Amino acid sequence: MKPEAFHPLARLIHWLMAILILAMLFIGVSMVGDLSPRHPLLVALHKATGLALLVLVLVRIGLRLALPHPPLPGDLPPLQRFAAGASHLVLYGLMLAMPLLGWAMLSAGGYPRPLQLPAIAPHNLQLYAVLRQAHGWAGYLLFATVVVHLGAALMHAWVRRDGVLRSMWPGPLRRSE
Repeated sequence: MKPEAFHPLARLIHWLMAILILAMLFIGVSMVGDLSPRHPLLVALHKATGLALLVLVLVRIGLRLALPHPPLPGDLPPLQRFAAGASHLVLYGLMLAMPLLGWAMLSAGGYPRPLQLPAIAPHNLQLYAVLRQAHGWAGYLLFATVVVHLGAALMHAWVRRDGVLRSMWPGPLRRSE
């Protein structure tokens, strides 16, 4: 039997990650080209939050695989059903790729990593340049995917009114009459 809402822990991690991802996107954009005294603080915050997001996305993937989750509405057209699945795969892929690209970029550049994590890429400045660009472009793609995800959630809430957003809403669930 499928539940009508996601597990409370899955909902908590979803919303925590949403806040952290939005913060990361703004921190990342703010620190590019910023040579002010706040730059080292932004970089440290970006690294620490990236590591936290890596741990959270791994937990989230585990929860998604281990816990039952509500089905999509039965009347959802096949193309929208496909788009929902594909966009979630892209979103999970980017949530996993972004911190790994950042970690590899720091490794290749010879920069300190949070918690003295081991290098996952060889020290190579050309590789660093490629990874830095990849991390930046993946950030833009993540932002676009989050906007599409938000648009789909609002469409389910305001147009279809089918309970999809309610199934992931934080806090107690209230049935709409």
